[in-house]
Amino acid sequence: MIDSMKPTAFISLLAFSGAVLCSCAENATAEPAVKDVFGDKFLIGTALNVRQSNELDSMGVKIVKQHFNNIVAENCMKSEEIHPQRDTYFWDDADRFVEFGMKNNLVVSGHCLIWHSQLAPWFPYDDNGNYVSADTLKQRMRDHIYTVMRRYKGKVKGWDVVNEAILDDGSYRVSPFYEIIGEEFIPLAFQYAHEADPDAELYINDYSMANKGKRDKYVEIVNDLKKRGLRIDAIGMQGHMGLDYPELSEFEKSIEAFASTGCKVMITEWDMSALPTVNRGANVADRVEFEKQMNPYPDGLPEDVSEVWNNRMEQFFELALKHSDKISRINFWGVSDGDSWKNNWPMAGRKEYPLLFDRNYEMKPFMKKLIEKYSAV
Repeated sequence: MIDSMKPTAFISLLAFSGAVLCSCAENATAEPAVKDVFGDKFLIGTALNVRQSNELDSMGVKIVKQHFNNIVAENCMKSEEIHPQRDTYFWDDADRFVEFGMKNNLVVSGHCLIWHSQLAPWFPYDDNGNYVSADTLKQRMRDHIYTVMRRYKGKVKGWDVVNEAILDDGSYRVSPFYEIIGEEFIPLAFQYAHEADPDAELYINDYSMANKGKRDKYVEIVNDLKKRGLRIDAIGMQGHMGLDYPELSEFEKSIEAFASTGCKVMITEWDMSALPTVNRGANVADRVEFEKQMNPYPDGLPEDVSEVWNNRMEQFFELALKHSDKISRINFWGVSDGDSWKNNWPMAGRKEYPLLFDRNYEMKPFMKKLIEKYSAV
């Protein structure tokens, strides 16, 4: 115990610990930057939490500055955070996020304007808790989009205007926007966004974009927006993946299909679960067995699983490089494994390993391999 150590021994221990930390920092600095190797192909970005944009996570900030040239806000620009009450906006965290990007010469992406989840609770309701009229919701959408986009005009390169509007089978998600306004809520959102900031790029974004039903529907929607003369610059394919989904070939089909609309493609929110896909219906009555299935690697990822994970990540990144003429941005959804939203969900204590850097801020092997390969070209 430290209390029983002699002063000289304690000082030596501190010196040794400091040397190790310095060594890690020096290694991180010497490591080739991802953005320097691949930044001529597409933007290399990451999502920031408020600790990072407020510069409280020193190692996370160091990684961001060294390896990325683009940032997107994980939560602080979503309507429940930035517009918590009808007549109240909370700008502090979003302002600091944008200022962090500007100060560090990072391209700033806005996420997101219209989304059914993490929606400000008041947004679609009247004072009696009933849905507002279509005209009222349109006005609220317009006011929200105008206010947020105009505050950051000239600072945010582009925005996820509509997020997660379509189900896997290609049908519209039954959200308050769809229930009150119908399909027109998407064109209206893009109209309002372009009016608010004519210079900003505008994106549509969703997950499971390798599914044919969703792929075909978004091609239809985007082509319709273009026929109407509305601006849309890119289609975001959220990269929430697992060891057994999606199929690489289907993901590639979606890249090609989306690019056929004339839009750029963005790989957004990229993380890959390293845990087995669990049948949630199995063993739910046996809590111990269920939690074991949900959290199989609480003490670290086994080497054989890590190898599978890294090989699959490498395959997807190589696919992006193959289609770099179509892809304008890749965003990892978090800086390090410890930041991931997948931790502690859907059960407390669940430990995940889905991102480019591990909990010690060490780069994963697949990216080291790719950097070495393409640095030599």
